[in-house]
Amino acid sequence: MWVAVEMNLRKKVLQGGAYLAVRQGLGLIIGLGGALLLTRIIGPENYGLYSAALGIVGYMGNLTGLGINVYIVRREAEPNISVYHQAFTLMLITGVSGMLLGVAAIPLLQVWLQNPAFIPPLLVMLLALPLTAMAGPAMARLERDLNYRSVAIVELAGQFIYYGIALSLACLGKGVWAPVMAFLTGQFFLLTGACILSRLIPRPYWSTALVKEMVGYGAGYSASIWVWQLRTLVNPVIVGRYAGPEGVGYVALAIRLVEALSFIKGATWRLSIAAFGKIQGDYTRLKRALEEAMVLQVLALGPLLAGFACIVPWVLPVLFGERWNTVLFIYPFIAVSYLLNAVFSMHSSVLYVLQRNREVTWFHIAHILLFAGGAFLFLPRFGLIGYGAAESLALLSYLVIHCQIRRLFHVSYMRAFPWLISFPPLFFTSIFTLPAGILLGIAFGVVLVIPKFRKEVLEYTRVIKLRN
Repeated sequence: MWVAVEMNLRKKVLQGGAYLAVRQGLGLIIGLGGALLLTRIIGPENYGLYSAALGIVGYMGNLTGLGINVYIVRREAEPNISVYHQAFTLMLITGVSGMLLGVAAIPLLQVWLQNPAFIPPLLVMLLALPLTAMAGPAMARLERDLNYRSVAIVELAGQFIYYGIALSLACLGKGVWAPVMAFLTGQFFLLTGACILSRLIPRPYWSTALVKEMVGYGAGYSASIWVWQLRTLVNPVIVGRYAGPEGVGYVALAIRLVEALSFIKGATWRLSIAAFGKIQGDYTRLKRALEEAMVLQVLALGPLLAGFACIVPWVLPVLFGERWNTVLFIYPFIAVSYLLNAVFSMHSSVLYVLQRNREVTWFHIAHILLFAGGAFLFLPRFGLIGYGAAESLALLSYLVIHCQIRRLFHVSYMRAFPWLISFPPLFFTSIFTLPAGILLGIAFGVVLVIPKFRKEVLEYTRVIKLRN
């Protein structure tokens, strides 16, 4: 009997993984294609106004979620229907509260941003907060049941609806309101579709004990994540003040491109939690696994980010238009930031597995202070390059998490270091001339000629093939 249950669970996990992989691939294609057309039609200023509102609403949505999804998915006992009704009720309250808090903050934002054009899109998009919050419990039920087929269906359908509406309105000349109205419609569809597929109809319910249990678990788990997600406010709040809507649009598109190329980072981070968890009692094995994971992260992301940097000077003007060329000067700084983050996110995984959440939170605080402080200092003096300088300054925060890991065991960077210094120079080919890019490419080729590094690449390629 137990064997049959285990086999059934394994089958569900494998099927779910396949659905998630397909959803990730199709979502990447739809997202990039849709963003390409949308940004080309509405231009940097309108895209910047939308991105600023989306960044603020997105962060508030994460706050109002209170980690309830995590509570439902990881709850040891099977949740009964009253748990879901309580989650719906709590999410409605927090969603409305977040919306009202956002509206109350509008006067302060208006004074800070010094541009009234930011406010109308933000006001409208704040209306989506209750919808986003209430969709959480229904999506959590689908994930808990490993029903990733339904998760993929509702998310992909929502993406199709969003870009269908956004592109249609953009072609009609609606400017920033094209993505804004598409966002509202998409959130309503996500709530409706998730409720239908999970067979849940929201109803009011209240249990003080259950609320304490939900909030205590979810908020405690999510606290360090909330600090890290303050990064998302730097573009709308600081870039928006000193570089205006167009500056926000340039930075948002550069981030979107890097995130698309770094799609594997999120998956590897989730897998690392599970892998490290199985050997958390053996620090020797944990150390070796961490050092290997760092190399794999660099080899997985580095070639994609470097390869795109070499072609983006020709691709960007053709696909997005000449108006977006400023992105070329921001891309390399963001690419370096994501590559380093992919490497040191493995340190965070180890600390999370060992339940050292406080240490991760201190690292997040240091990172945000350096990043936001750098943006505040550099943007008024250097323009958008100041954003890149702030990303570079924030790299110093990785010394904090390095020191946290050193308290557990001595980690060596000797295997990852050669790759870490080889890829970043290639990222800057996006702003160099063609001869400079060729020279950098040749320099990187020399690294592959060295037997030690070539052998390591071949070894990891063979391991990946065997695991697949």
